[in-house]
Amino acid sequence: MRAGLEPWAGSTRATGPLTFPPLPHYLDNIIWQAFVGPQARFTVGTDRIRRYAPGLSPIIGAVDPARPDFGTLAPYCRPGEHFYCGGWRGTPPSGWKVEEESTMCRMAWAGPPSVADEAADARPLGPQHAASALALAELTHPGPFGPRTLELGDYFGFFEGERLVAMAGERMHAGSYREISGVCTHPDFQGRGYARRLMSRLLHRQLARGEAPFLHVMSANTHARGLYERLGFRLHREVVVRVVAFG
Repeated sequence: MRAGLEPWAGSTRATGPLTFPPLPHYLDNIIWQAFVGPQARFTVGTDRIRRYAPGLSPIIGAVDPARPDFGTLAPYCRPGEHFYCGGWRGTPPSGWKVEEESTMCRMAWAGPPSVADEAADARPLGPQHAASALALAELTHPGPFGPRTLELGDYFGFFEGERLVAMAGERMHAGSYREISGVCTHPDFQGRGYARRLMSRLLHRQLARGEAPFLHVMSANTHARGLYERLGFRLHREVVVRVVAFG
């Protein structure tokens, strides 16, 4: 090799700028990062594909989201269970079927480094609120939610008497990223700013801990997307999401 030349130097050189495929971003497969990281104890499955344990949010994550190995996940599922699975468009194997398909936005925080807590009067939600939280989620459909979802992070709510009328909390957690999830308000109590105030509380707490907030929202939910953008979230990527049934 001649002095001064790198191993790849030769008589043929590119005439334009070199281009490389973009490196994967940690958020691109944040579900898997959470499932094999801090939240591994909340999941069951294999080293290629996992799910939240029964009772938690029905979500599947895979080391390669575009090619989930459903066959090896089957022993960890019960017939009739439904799951959300993102980033995959393939044909389901025997024993599985696709029931719904849509797209969702993964949004990451791009706002200021601190946010005022506008919901100091919100009440923490615990195991005693699981039934009320599940009923509110089933009414308003904020995303996959289960009777044990409150175990995944801090959740807060507003009450009318003893009736839970709005809530928001934390679901996935990996590295410095913490997801805001389960944001919903009972139809009779919308328009009072509950969702925005609850999110301000979560953002205040996460940013104070040095965490990077992110969230998921269905692409068609333009109202929620607008709220999140006004708060300071920006689109990271849009991905296909399917509801799949086992058995």
